[in-house]
Amino acid sequence: MDYILFAIIAYLLGSIPSGLIVGKIGYKIDIREHGSGNLGATNSFRVLGIKAGIIVTVADILKGTIATLIPLFFGADVYTLAIGVFAVIGHTYPLFAKFKGGKAVATSAGIILGIYPLLFIITIATFLVTLYFSKYVSLSSMITGVVTVVISLFLNDIGLIIVISLLTTFVFYRHKENIKRIKNGTEPKIKWM
Repeated sequence: MDYILFAIIAYLLGSIPSGLIVGKIGYKIDIREHGSGNLGATNSFRVLGIKAGIIVTVADILKGTIATLIPLFFGADVYTLAIGVFAVIGHTYPLFAKFKGGKAVATSAGIILGIYPLLFIITIATFLVTLYFSKYVSLSSMITGVVTVVISLFLNDIGLIIVISLLTTFVFYRHKENIKRIKNGTEPKIKWM
């Protein structure tokens, strides 16, 4: 029963469309009608700018973190990383945005933050370094996922390994169109100032 309750709560948290809210309230823009049409942080940066992009990124990360930590606050006997996965599902297929959401990256990182803060820091550092050299957000996201899986192998937590592997596989799935564009050279790159 605890699993069902907290899974529903996590899904609903994940379903909060941060990019849509920030765009409409702060900029009177529905980001689904601009850029890639995606509700995630990357499109928020492109459409709304750096400040809004940061706000959306932090909000999307915290959805995963809060969903993962809520069961701990109530002393529930559940595997919290598994609960966090439902926040990722909510973020990707949000109830409050016609089931069309982000690509699971920031919220997945939020799950890690909730349980393994040091691994989260390594994950963010990997993403930023990869992004600096590649200039591809999508490629950086996927490489970061693979690196995180590899690091998780050394933490002696089989549940973590399974969850991170599943999330990374899901991130690759969500970026299948980006992979095609990278191969044919049409994937947008970010521009460093």
